[in-house]
Amino acid sequence: MIAVIAFTQSGCELGSRLAHSLGGTLWTTERLSVLLGLPSCGSLQVWTGERFRDSEALIFVSATGIAVRAIAPCIKDKFSDPAVVSVDEAGRFAVPLLSGHVGGANDLARQIADLTGGQAVVSTATDVRGKFAVDVWARMQNLVITSRELAKVVSAALLENQTVGISSAYPIVGEIPLGLAPGEGEIGICVGPTMAEQPFLKTLHLVPKAVTLGIGCRRGAAQECLEAALAEFLKEKAIPQAAVCGLASIDLKQNEPGLLALAKAHNWPIRFFSAAELAQEKGDFPPSSFVEKTTGVDNVCQRAAQRAGGTILIPKTICQGVTFAAAMGPVELTWET
Repeated sequence: MIAVIAFTQSGCELGSRLAHSLGGTLWTTERLSVLLGLPSCGSLQVWTGERFRDSEALIFVSATGIAVRAIAPCIKDKFSDPAVVSVDEAGRFAVPLLSGHVGGANDLARQIADLTGGQAVVSTATDVRGKFAVDVWARMQNLVITSRELAKVVSAALLENQTVGISSAYPIVGEIPLGLAPGEGEIGICVGPTMAEQPFLKTLHLVPKAVTLGIGCRRGAAQECLEAALAEFLKEKAIPQAAVCGLASIDLKQNEPGLLALAKAHNWPIRFFSAAELAQEKGDFPPSSFVEKTTGVDNVCQRAAQRAGGTILIPKTICQGVTFAAAMGPVELTWET
């Protein structure tokens, strides 16, 4: 969701255009809300805090100072803060204030400038100097940045004209950006399904957000037990939690409170399949006579992971009495940003 806020009548005119074009919602002051039939923001500080929690981007049609003072108490870090852009009422300048790369504020400012005929005022160093921005590229390619500190190290090296190595388990279409070189440099980027490989002395891992976990558990397994088992599995297999995009299991588990609570806690969709559907999967699945007697199919976690998620990445693994398997969906990468 994109939240737009304006504080004057002329500002609301521009704000309305932006909200309509960008698919957002426009708020304004209590006085103007009555006059213009728009939702009121009420307290600006309260409104800003709420939008930081539920919005991908905030657009202030106002002086930059108003926006800065409003967002200051809410700022955490660029990996979790929403994009924030300030644009003047005439639409002449769109200024990305927060999360220029990871949150997409720079791109949003450019979109606003295109709509208003104005100019995006982008000040991030990699943009100003035309350098490869690993955080922008990762966001565009749906890759998880596994280390904020190493991402900074990579960016700093590129800004200092050092060569940064690149290693990828997947083909990347297009021309490799300046500053990157396959298999070179002490500092490097490794694109792969896990963080297990260390091809560089300082390796920034980028993992596709395309991992589906198949889960098998006993009846009545508590969320706390599942969480502990999940953490052990992800650590053991070097899979970042942020790379998980969903869960899968057998339909006998579709009313299990612990499993449903686990999915809800991480905002993961969960798919359930019948024993007959799971039995149709082709492959080498470690069988269990107990599981087959209980569920009607010899393997739940690995079959479910494959059916829901694609190619098996990690086969059946038992952690604290819970079985897991991981599948990776298709990964298509380009050098475009």
